[in-house]
Amino acid sequence: MSDGDSEAVRQANLAFYRAFESLDVSRMESVWVHSARVRCTHPGWPRLAGFSAVMSSWERIFESTFEISFDLTAVEVSVVGDLAWAVCTENITSRTCDGVSRSQVEATNVFERHEGRWLLIHHHGSPLLSAPASEEPNPRLQ
Repeated sequence: MSDGDSEAVRQANLAFYRAFESLDVSRMESVWVHSARVRCTHPGWPRLAGFSAVMSSWERIFESTFEISFDLTAVEVSVVGDLAWAVCTENITSRTCDGVSRSQVEATNVFERHEGRWLLIHHHGSPLLSAPASEEPNPRLQ
């Protein structure tokens, strides 16, 4: 893996989150491979298959979200040939009709190189429901 590939994947990963923050479906479409092969699992949702189903899900999310921002931590990038993945913790602040919420999601984003550009083929987010393992355990729960 070259440092250039790794940095290009980091930038592609950031472009995905900037598209998410924009709440603009056309920007989201621009960071994905347009293929029936794409997959997406939003936290709490079943796995979606195909570009059309995945973009429909973003439309639904964007329609109910007034504002969203991501602070990414623990970002790790791996590149093998024309495939790459980024894993990270999404520290999310969002505003919907239900008010402002903060959450954390562990995410895996898989990219494929297309004509020199890294595009998403898979996104999977799993909500973090408890304190990270590095924190002290709660003695009352032991």
